[in-house]
Formats: sequence, structure tokens, C-alpha cells
Amino acid sequence: MFHSKISGLGFYVPDNVVTNDDLSKIIDTNDEWIQERTGIKERRHIIRGEDTTTSMGVKAAKIAIERSGISNDDIDFIVFATISPDYYFPGPGVALQKELALKTIGALDIRNQCSGFVYALSVADQFIKTGMYKNILVVASEVQSLGLDMTTRGRGVSVIFGDGAGAAVLSRSNDDSAILSTHLHSEGEHAKELAVLAPGMGGRWVTDILADNNPDDESYFPYMNGQFVFKHAVLRFSEVINEGLQANNLKVSDIDMLIPHQANLRISQFIQKTFSLNDDQVFNNIQKYGNTTAASIPIALTEAWEQGKIKKGDTVVLAAFGSGFTWASAIIKW
Repeated sequence: MFHSKISGLGFYVPDNVVTNDDLSKIIDTNDEWIQERTGIKERRHIIRGEDTTTSMGVKAAKIAIERSGISNDDIDFIVFATISPDYYFPGPGVALQKELALKTIGALDIRNQCSGFVYALSVADQFIKTGMYKNILVVASEVQSLGLDMTTRGRGVSVIFGDGAGAAVLSRSNDDSAILSTHLHSEGEHAKELAVLAPGMGGRWVTDILADNNPDDESYFPYMNGQFVFKHAVLRFSEVINEGLQANNLKVSDIDMLIPHQANLRISQFIQKTFSLNDDQVFNNIQKYGNTTAASIPIALTEAWEQGKIKKGDTVVLAAFGSGFTWASAIIKW
């Protein structure tokens, strides 16, 4: 059986920096309130007409492909993770294929919210392990800013999210570098605790919203039961990290770098304390980018690698939890 490794990484975030003080001008909030609850100091928001989910994914992908040492013609397949596509349909995978002028290869869209990148990585890994493909482009990109309730009513959610994209090239490997295992879970019982309910066929569809013209309708804004999500996140993070370690006969002390989904700095700090990891073993950048949903892990992974915090032979753990609920982990030998 073949195995895969990450041969190239890249990320892109918009130039437009939105600080907590900027938000306090339009929302009844302040820097202290936001930092105390989330750890976030600033985030990036796109400027309409300059960036889209696809265009940011393209920019991140170009960097990852160049760093992988292969050409566009060597890409066999695309896996694109997002919950904020440019169109309701089709998904952004085909748009990425067009913009990169790739061959008429397959393009798969992944819809697993904050766990999206790890799910996408797992899918790509399986394709390479079976020998079906040799080089797969995995992209996660999100534009959350255009879909947020930027009023005091929505501040519990809107201060958290930012825009950005990350990308990785997975390649067939003959050396010790490899994705050792991935672990995926879901629990739909709690789907509505972190969700956007409309538009949706099971509830309010686009035509219903347009017909009502109701400015008080909150169904198309994100809703999050914050304390409930926090409680489940710290539990599932711990479980799925331990699951990955046990599957590979590893101990917590073997972790060289943990890259958690950047949901909330308090969650990451809780997990760090739970596993007794030091600051050099955990990478966080939510302070400057906010929660970029599916893009958060590849952005953080790329930054950690660029800063020399991940080296050849390191054991790297990726872990995510998000809406669905879904959660996932990946154990990587760098």
C-alpha cells in the first residue's frame, strides 16, 4: 500500500485587518470583552470585488503547488473544503480547476464546517493510499464576513469569524514522511446548536425569505450555543487526539506540534493544559486571524512550518471540532 505526505503548503488572508476596536464602532462590544472570551485581537475581512472564496483558495493553492516542486499538470485531483462557496451550487472545486487551468480532473467539495480540512485531508490520503492518484490538491477557503450579523444582536458569533484560505499538496511518498492515520466522527443530535438554518429545504427556503422581507428574521445568520459548544468541543478534542495517538502506539510526550482548529483560544488553552503540553508544542494564531472555519488548520499549519516550528521527523497532530457536530484528527510524521 502507498502512503501520502504533505509536499507543499500555502495560505492567503485578505489585506483588510479588522480589529476589535473597529468592531466596537458598529457593535456594542469592546476589545477587552472579545479578548477575554475568545483570545482574538483582530481578523481579516475581504473587500467585496477583491477576494472570493475561490480566489483566495487559488492564491493559497499556487503557493502550495510551487513549494511542492510539482507543476499544475501533475495534480490528479482536487478536494475543496468550505461552507461559504461563491455560489449555492456548483461548489468551488470546479471554479478552482478553471482558475488554475488544471486538466479536466475530478473536483470534490467537502462540507464539514470547522472539521472540513481534516476530513478533506483524510479523503485525499485514502485516494493516494489506494494508488488511484499521485498528487492531490487540498484547499480550504472561507468568506464568513459577508454572512455575519454585524449588529449587537449577533455579536456573540460575529466577533469570532474571519476570512482566509489554506492549501496543501498531498503526494505519494516513498520515505518516512507520511500521514499515519486520520479519525473522523459526527453527532447530528446537536446540529442546531451551531448552525445556519436558512436557506434550507427543510425549513425556510430562499423564496420564503424573499417573500417575507422580514428584517428581524435571524434564520440566515449563524447561531451558536456558546457554552454548550465549548463543553462538547473540549471533550471531543481530547477524545480524538487520544484516539489518534493510541492508533499509532504514541504517547502524549511524542507530540512535537499540535495544531488545533482555531475556534477559540480558550478551547486551545484548555486542551493544552489537559495534555500538559508546553507552549512550543501547540500553535495558535487565532489572535490575529479569528476563526476561519475550514481554513484555520491549514493556515496555522503553514505558518508553523514557515516559522520553523515543524521539522523533518516531527510528529504533528491536527485536531478539529465544529458544527454538525463533527470532529476529527490526523497524525502526521513530517
